[in-house]
Amino acid sequence: MKYLVTGGAGFIGSHFCQDLFQNFKPNDQLVIIDKLGVGSNLDNLKGILEKPNVNFFKGDITVEEDVKEVISNTQVIVNFAAESHVDRSISDPGGFIRNNVIGTQILLEAARVNEVSKFIQISTDEVYGPIDKGEAFENSILKPSSPYAASKAAADLVVLSYFVTYGLDVRITRCANNFGKNQDKEKLIPLLINNIKSHKKLPIYGNGLNVREWIHVYDHCRAISLVIESGKAGEIYNIGSSDRLTNIEVTKLLLRANPKSLSEIQFVEDRLGHDIRYAINSDKLRKELGFTSEKTLENSVEELCGND
Repeated sequence: MKYLVTGGAGFIGSHFCQDLFQNFKPNDQLVIIDKLGVGSNLDNLKGILEKPNVNFFKGDITVEEDVKEVISNTQVIVNFAAESHVDRSISDPGGFIRNNVIGTQILLEAARVNEVSKFIQISTDEVYGPIDKGEAFENSILKPSSPYAASKAAADLVVLSYFVTYGLDVRITRCANNFGKNQDKEKLIPLLINNIKSHKKLPIYGNGLNVREWIHVYDHCRAISLVIESGKAGEIYNIGSSDRLTNIEVTKLLLRANPKSLSEIQFVEDRLGHDIRYAINSDKLRKELGFTSEKTLENSVEELCGND
């Protein structure tokens, strides 16, 4: 089996590559393509890059020639490649549309032409927009608020069109907020941890009551593997944990793990279009594929802070 993982040097993509390699069969191959932009780091792939059945290619999925270079004989594509920071999408929406929508379409077309067996699109719960009450299901209306979320929602629709029109086996995963080792420092949890260790102020948007569902990257990668192995063509799978916390609760958890810190919370001007609450229903993944999440944010704080 030959796997092509796009964005494989990023936070979630690199964890997936590491986990995938640990379960390799003798003839399996892994090709990783990443443009090494914001959030990507080859150090995330230490230990597997020197393996004979793992190859890395510095390339961009928005460049057709780069995709053609790596796609031959591929059976499974897992598309992590995406611009993903909401704040940057507000200041540069065009870059997010190019990468997340156009890049995905270029990859899909290459998959169709080369008769790739499975195309896994890694999406986000942000496509559902704010969930005031209850939970978002896979068939819920898409109401993205930010240019980032809109670009991912648009990409999802393009992916599904390749199933309906061309019969390409596509599967979409929509995951809650991830946390874990090697996450880019522009994201909330690593930003807070770095500031806590440096005794700096802890910037929190608005009143800090925005609710997010948090899942360990380890659990996310396990879920993706289940979707590859046992998921169905044309289906969408929410990946969540039901571990929902306000930003203030997250901050206080991290402060308790670092009692010597002199850091204090500082409320800052809220960002544009900031969704108040995310919550997704993952029953489909649990009932049909047997998924269970194992790690919570609370029992992972020591690991994240380097205190374990």
